Amino acid sequence: MPILPAIDARAPALREIYRDLHAHPEIGFQETRTAAIVADRLRAWGVDEVHVGIGGTGVVGLLHGKGGGNRRIGLRADMDALPVQEATGLPHASQTAGTMHACGHDAHTTMLLGAAEYLAATRDFDGTVVLIFQPAEEGLGGARAMLAEGLFDRFPCDELYALHNVPTGKPNRFSVYRGTAMAGASFFDIVLNGQGSHAAMPEQSRDVIVAATALVGQLQTVVSRNLSANKALVLSVTQIHAGAAYNVIPSTCSLAGTLRFFDAAVRDLAQARMRAICDGFALAHGIEIEVTFREIFNPLVNDDAACDALTAAARDVVGDALLAEETEPATGSEDFADMLRQVPGCYGWLGHAGTAALHSPQFVLDEGILPVGASIFARVVEQRLPLAAG
Repeated sequence: MPILPAIDARAPALREIYRDLHAHPEIGFQETRTAAIVADRLRAWGVDEVHVGIGGTGVVGLLHGKGGGNRRIGLRADMDALPVQEATGLPHASQTAGTMHACGHDAHTTMLLGAAEYLAATRDFDGTVVLIFQPAEEGLGGARAMLAEGLFDRFPCDELYALHNVPTGKPNRFSVYRGTAMAGASFFDIVLNGQGSHAAMPEQSRDVIVAATALVGQLQTVVSRNLSANKALVLSVTQIHAGAAYNVIPSTCSLAGTLRFFDAAVRDLAQARMRAICDGFALAHGIEIEVTFREIFNPLVNDDAACDALTAAARDVVGDALLAEETEPATGSEDFADMLRQVPGCYGWLGHAGTAALHSPQFVLDEGILPVGASIFARVVEQRLPLAAG
């Protein structure tokens, strides 16, 4: 497999960077150590401009090629970790209790650093590379924070590319999905306010526990009884909080979760039905129910031409046998979608030998993909910003 030789030679150094980042994970908007490492490395390698503190802890580097062209390619990596207690037993496991790089953002950062080092040394391209290291991808709005501070006004891009690792057990399998490739997401919070009582005298209560547990099941009818089977929606209740004593029926209970959707009309229908169901439950149980929604992710839409470009770069690195096009969009969400609403681009997936799911405490990244991802980033720049012959 033709990983770029100069990047392949740096594979041990990339592993060291990755393991250091993995051992010191940082939650979104707290990536101060990670951002400092990124900025220091970019400066040491001679990247022309390094800008820090964009969108909180974001870093942007500008790298000019040998040619005098005006086209600009953006490459983006995310930097944040998750509030997960690592259970891998790795020698370089997280040293921060309750925090883990369980989604491989440490690897994405390492890949983009590997590409930056190579491109800074060779500069075999005509134009400018915009290296975007984004904070807070995991539902905290890092992309929106960078955009709100004028990311593409300050650092314009003609095209934009990103990669995500996938623990498929299929090393170096590269794939894309054209069009709407990943779901949008709304986060919801439901607060039930009733009347507490002694647990021995429940008739004196307006029991929010009884209402909430029934409500969780009823909310699933939003999917099963309101949408055509041809429409996609995932409704997941992921939190329930109530009570603090064995012998007290609490007066308040809260639920929280997510809606995943590919179509804004489906989202709007789901939210309307959830509100109506909650209103009905409030009336039936003699309680008050408040529902709020937060629009966290837009659906991610890949541009066809950019998919062709990223696939062509991957072909040079992994070969035709490992190229694929996904047949179904992913129900997961990704805030790179917000950047793609302003600049056409492509988000691709790079498989590796690990099989523990993303966001799992047992997630282990296959370090062998680090030079592969770095090479794909570098090749898309060289192919899309070619130097003139002669």
